Amino acid sequence: MECRETTTGSAAAAVTAATAATSPSSLSPMSPASSPTGSFPSSPPPAIIVISPCAACKILRRRCVDKCLLAPYFPPSEPLKFTIAHRVFGASNIIRLLQELPEAQRADAVNGMVYEANARLRDPVYGCAGAICQLQNQISELQAELAKAQAEILNMHCQNANLVEFICQEMSQNQENCPLQHPNENSSFFLDENILGVGCYI
Repeated sequence: MECRETTTGSAAAAVTAATAATSPSSLSPMSPASSPTGSFPSSPPPAIIVISPCAACKILRRRCVDKCLLAPYFPPSEPLKFTIAHRVFGASNIIRLLQELPEAQRADAVNGMVYEANARLRDPVYGCAGAICQLQNQISELQAELAKAQAEILNMHCQNANLVEFICQEMSQNQENCPLQHPNENSSFFLDENILGVGCYI
């Protein structure tokens, strides 16, 4: 009987200890003194900065890395720019071309590809060559009009020169004819005086 009471008492003590270990008071968080660092971290978690991928990576559905080759030339606000270039040249060709060029020339190369892609979409047969031929025709027409205007100006200068020469000739002829009339007038005047003098003496 004593053995049974001892066994029962030890079992009750074990149950009481297990209940105390699983109670809410025993599961309370550790105090700052018992924590490994000595205190809880007071700083808030770092803010997550969401960077929008460039237009190229967004269209290609790939992750845009920090040093993306296409990001400086195809910003997220201009998706149509990459769409047009990608439709004509392809992403692999654009990337390969940019890798072969120095950084100072990449922006001009991208603008050239976008312009040529636009021309190719407008005119699938001739593309950029068609636009160049059209501009050359316009230059030829303007050069012809300029030559015609220069010829008209030269003709007007010649007419003005002839007119000035004709006026000078007329003036010189008038000057040559005017002195011939003065001696006749003087001679007639002297003749009259002589006649009058003769009359007076008579």
